[in-house]
Amino acid sequence: MRIIAGRYKGRRLTAPPGADTRPTSDRARQALFDMLMHAPWAEGALTGATVLDVFAGTGALGLEALSRGAASATFIESGRPAAAALRANIAACGAESLCRVVAGDALKPPRGTASGLVFLDPPYGQGLVPRALAALAKTGWIVAGALLIAEVGVADPAPTDAPLLAERRFGAARICAWNQPDGTG
Repeated sequence: MRIIAGRYKGRRLTAPPGADTRPTSDRARQALFDMLMHAPWAEGALTGATVLDVFAGTGALGLEALSRGAASATFIESGRPAAAALRANIAACGAESLCRVVAGDALKPPRGTASGLVFLDPPYGQGLVPRALAALAKTGWIVAGALLIAEVGVADPAPTDAPLLAERRFGAARICAWNQPDGTG
């Protein structure tokens, strides 16, 4: 696993041992960021963005966003091995000054700073996206009109009732994008 493009291009990312962390594949990440760079609905979403990477795992989504022009990234991760790998990956990119790691539960987050680009990559099959978005919105992590991107399993229900801007399938994963005009998740 590596950073695909931008200022950190080619940097290798590590994942913790075991099956608890399921990093987004390079192929899916490439397609997602191609959409973010070129789709009319994502115009300007990356450049200068304040990014929130929830269920961050290795931090690949947030670090890829930073590599491609985001201004800062906050990562929420509850697993200790994943958080250790995340911190190592931030250091490997030399991005410590642009990043904040919140070691905690996305369903019970502390008060936060609002972000306009939010990535969610929870364990599949547990319906965590709507619950996490509600908790994050309640504690101030999401701005009105934020662009929300979730990776869910192909068998999982849609992560939102809002109209999707895009939906793509990659093996066992489905990536969905939508805006939440009221910022409530």
